[in-house]
Amino acid sequence: MTHEADAVRVWFRLLRLQTRINLSITTRVREIGLSVPQCDVLTTLTEREGISQQDLATRLYVTKGNISGLIDRLEAAKLVERRSIEGDRRSHAIFLTPQGRTLAEQGIEVQRRFVIETLGRMSAEDLKKFESLIVTTRDLIRENLQLPPS
Repeated sequence: MTHEADAVRVWFRLLRLQTRINLSITTRVREIGLSVPQCDVLTTLTEREGISQQDLATRLYVTKGNISGLIDRLEAAKLVERRSIEGDRRSHAIFLTPQGRTLAEQGIEVQRRFVIETLGRMSAEDLKKFESLIVTTRDLIRENLQLPPS
């Protein structure tokens, strides 16, 4: 087999792995009453509460329109609240409500358990190698796309 064929085989394995991870997380997050995008918003707000919708969209790699709809639904469910940003009538800072914080913490716990049950079962040496390969792959993709480091 050629190196190129090996790379293509590994690529498709990576895509299937990503799909399996997404399916597992989706199922687990639904059990607490959230979609994955909603969980992403809530858990991100535990790290950076009070950021603007635009900053939240940038952090989650989605459009401002997508984040606006998510925030609308989360606000209607009383999980987040929008607060005006002084000096900018068009922008709002997003904050968790107490109920939103509780669900965010549950979402973080769901993901932590998944990691412990999967990656956590790898040896320390394998985990270190895996991380190194992920970082190398990330850097090659950034180089290919000419994206700034984050």
